[in-house]
Amino acid sequence: MGAYRTVMVGSDGSETSLRAVDRAAEVARDTGATLVLVCAYFPHSSSEVAQLQDDMGDAAYQVVGSAPAEQTLNTAGGRAAAHGVQDVKTVAIQGKAVDVLVGSATEYHADLLVVGNRGLNTLAGRLLGSVPSDVARLAGCDVLIARTKA
Repeated sequence: MGAYRTVMVGSDGSETSLRAVDRAAEVARDTGATLVLVCAYFPHSSSEVAQLQDDMGDAAYQVVGSAPAEQTLNTAGGRAAAHGVQDVKTVAIQGKAVDVLVGSATEYHADLLVVGNRGLNTLAGRLLGSVPSDVARLAGCDVLIARTKA
């Protein structure tokens, strides 16, 4: 078995977060690790989600995932299975992405936490906080920031 026993990745259902899932799945497959898929969410009605997405555009992922948690995790699980990962766990937790990812990494004893680079080096990321930057600073395990968006 490789150095990583538990690889964790967060997904909000966006295409860029699913690219991070692909990268995490490759690492989990290659090391024989368990893959833990995490979706942080806030309970909003569909009309609230639509309004937030209209108001915030590309930055809406910082407020609410782009799909319901169950749907997001099913999609991410399908991507992981396509990469040949045998041991996949899914977790949906209400809360802010950074808090959920860092807390879950501790709870599930993750050796590696994978996040996408979305929000890194953007004005919104500097003003509102960047998930990859904050996770890299706060996580108690290795962090891989996968290039998911140029």
